[in-house]
Amino acid sequence: MLAACGDWRSAPLPFPTPAQHDLVVLVRPGPLTHDGDEGSVVGRLERDLAEAFAKELGVGVRYEIVARAGLDKAIADGRYHLAAAWLSPLPEQGIAATPPLFMTRDVLAQHEASLPLTQPEQLTGKTVHVMASSRQAATLRQLAASIPDITVVEVYQDTILELLERLGERKVEYVVMDGQLADMANQYVPSLRTSLRLSEEQPIVWLLGPHPNSELAARANAFVERIHSDGTLARLVERYFGHVRRLRQTDITKFLGQIETTLPKLLGYFLAAEAVSGLDWRLIAAVAYQESHWDPNATSYTNVRGIMMLTEETADRLGVGNRLDAGESILAGARYINILRDMLPDEVKEPDRTWLALAAYNIGPGHMNGARTFAKQLEADPNAWYDMKRILPLLAKPDYYKRLKAGRARGGEAVILVENIRSYYDILSRNKTVPMAAKQPFSEMSGMSGTSANRPRL
Repeated sequence: MLAACGDWRSAPLPFPTPAQHDLVVLVRPGPLTHDGDEGSVVGRLERDLAEAFAKELGVGVRYEIVARAGLDKAIADGRYHLAAAWLSPLPEQGIAATPPLFMTRDVLAQHEASLPLTQPEQLTGKTVHVMASSRQAATLRQLAASIPDITVVEVYQDTILELLERLGERKVEYVVMDGQLADMANQYVPSLRTSLRLSEEQPIVWLLGPHPNSELAARANAFVERIHSDGTLARLVERYFGHVRRLRQTDITKFLGQIETTLPKLLGYFLAAEAVSGLDWRLIAAVAYQESHWDPNATSYTNVRGIMMLTEETADRLGVGNRLDAGESILAGARYINILRDMLPDEVKEPDRTWLALAAYNIGPGHMNGARTFAKQLEADPNAWYDMKRILPLLAKPDYYKRLKAGRARGGEAVILVENIRSYYDILSRNKTVPMAAKQPFSEMSGMSGTSANRPRL
């Protein structure tokens, strides 16, 4: 009976309709779409775009998570509305696609200590690793046809970040990767260098399948064109990539070393503060590192002190007896972040709510309110970090700070602080295992009650 019905697998899915048919999105594990944990789709760039499109259609989203080895077959089968897995067009296979979302190219990654390659011909006799079933694998196969003695190793079991970590450990020599990921990868592998381009720019699109629903294709194409023109795409790109170029290589290397040596001594305090405040301990730890480099005795010339660099006024307000006590300071800092988050209006959503609160941690809520007022006057969005990172530096200009009761503020420094915290938080989040630590600090504070139910997803 199935044979009589023809190619049933390639028949288009019904148009997504509320309460009847969800938008079916084909994804694969990767840093921009899915984190690889079974059953868990996390906040990534293409996921946010797909959900914005589903919201426009008024429908839910059902993700079909496909392993790398099965992606080509799943794309050909066509049992999806969108394939959103950082893909390039496949016109030779008859697969329809949207207009480009992004442009990218393939690059060669190598360790900074190795002699930099500047021409593809220098790969002669070299062994190069690449993720299997990827655009980069196809690029490398094309190069191998004209470069003698190149050995191509296609990797199935690792993620691209795990493969790059092996490069950082000098376990592999060369990796071909997507150039858009270079800045993100440098936060985890600071010794990585990308000096050789291996392809021309190529588009990143949503694939619509071999027989797409014509109405859905029209809506998807119009959506892509709109998000380019109205700033939606630029804001999402800023959310995921806007902070990754702030830290220098030496900053990242030092932080990775401190994770191994200093963090275990403080971890109990961060976990206790998470239990009380509901904030992810990695976020609290990132703030503490930005403020003091995890030095409980830090003191500035303005008399802010301790690992969370609290002012005397803030410490008194939060009942801190000794700002140089790491446990007291960390817990108070976490509570203060929550106070600042709660002071923002309900329409400020995550993760912008947390980034704005962290800026207020630096300049104070009065200056933050002033900056939000200026944003409205300048027709910027006071609820979006994307806009506010442009507005905050105005607080140092006389034309603006003279209009504030709170006076001048170094708003540009607040922007840098938040962007650095975002990078430190990303690095800590990449380390999915909690470091081994002396648990005594946590046990001393474990009597405090709290919940993580309201923890922001960043």
